[in-house]
Amino acid sequence: MIYSEEPIVTVGILSNKTITFSLTNDFLLNGSKKVSGTYVAELVDDKICLEDVFYSELLFVPIKESSIFTLQDVVIGLNFHWQRKEDQTFKGSLRLVVDNSSIYAINEIKVENYLYSVISSEMRATSSLELLKAHAVISRSWLLSQIINRKKVKENSSQHDFIENSQKIIRWYERSEHTLFDVCADDHCQRYQGLGRAISVFAKQAIDATRGEVLTYNGELCDARFSKCCGGVTENFEYCWDNIKYPYLKSIVDTSIDKRSFLPDLTKEAIAEEWIKTSPKAFCNTKDKLVLRQVLNDYDQETTDFYRWEISYTQTELSSLLEEKLGIKFGQILSLNPLKRGKSGRLYEMEIEGTERSIILGKELEIRRVLSKSHLYSSAFVVEKKDLLEGVPQLFKIVGAGWGHGVGLCQIGAAVMGAQGYDYKQILSHYYSDSVLTRLYH
Repeated sequence: MIYSEEPIVTVGILSNKTITFSLTNDFLLNGSKKVSGTYVAELVDDKICLEDVFYSELLFVPIKESSIFTLQDVVIGLNFHWQRKEDQTFKGSLRLVVDNSSIYAINEIKVENYLYSVISSEMRATSSLELLKAHAVISRSWLLSQIINRKKVKENSSQHDFIENSQKIIRWYERSEHTLFDVCADDHCQRYQGLGRAISVFAKQAIDATRGEVLTYNGELCDARFSKCCGGVTENFEYCWDNIKYPYLKSIVDTSIDKRSFLPDLTKEAIAEEWIKTSPKAFCNTKDKLVLRQVLNDYDQETTDFYRWEISYTQTELSSLLEEKLGIKFGQILSLNPLKRGKSGRLYEMEIEGTERSIILGKELEIRRVLSKSHLYSSAFVVEKKDLLEGVPQLFKIVGAGWGHGVGLCQIGAAVMGAQGYDYKQILSHYYSDSVLTRLYH
């Protein structure tokens, strides 16, 4: 698959009943009217009202290279512990459309310009050049694969991402739910925060040096997933999302580029518990602040216990949280029973056992979502029950490993590899087994 020219990506930035935005320098509105300045778009009777004129859709196309637009109150870190709002500025076109009783703001932009922002939003633009190159390749690979997958989803509307009945709730959260645009701008897809993140010389150099380069496997684009910290072992794709086995997204030990490195069987409970409760050597097992500053933005650095971590809930806190998240009255919680673990020790099925009700929960992100006000760092955890009162625990201590789903590249591990002198091809080969570096366009 070779592109004759650089592709365009559509990115969903925000949705609301009212959207305030500013156009700096000239834009062309719906192909006819030259506009600039600050505007407020409001949803009225399923139409977009702009300066007392009603539209079904609005498209603002930049006339000049210097034309940019700013959206107010964009939510970042949606549902995470550091969620906040900020104004964000973008290049490219701005499209406003109505769907599901909201106005959606969508940025249409060339892939390489999109990547300038993504690399700086996902990590520090001051990261090592080899790490930035590796991330440019996987971000480009993942993005282009999502554009293709979105077209496939349109052709197969029967696809679903959940199993739910009275005994079991199994959900996974794929990007296929985006029907208006290719990807969203937050962690659900890739962090894309426009021009607000400084683009360093190194970030631009990394993207330009790898222009058009992607990972492929058997001639097809790799769905190159990544997360913050694998916790020492990466995870298989199928334990987090659809039951598809991607050979290039299989579990590896994050300790050596030698593929013969011993992989403990973390699907077994006793081995997983020992692994999680200790702190094995790994690329991502680091407290080096200089390295961490490369890959973690300011708000990510609010999280310091990413490799191994602990959180505790009282009986009251846990039962209330589960009822709030699931809308189910469990009574008193007796146990959180591990049922199925992936290759990294991450739970993808767990039983919540209560005095009034029990249910099986999965996959990994649903477990993380239910066991935290935002998202638990990872589903690679073991639970210690304490202070039993007539057989009912009064305290639950959760001991965990890693930050995120753990599939594909481990950002902190890759940062350490870059700092240790590995080049971007070695980093990619380490995390994406048997993948091939391919150039799709120039």
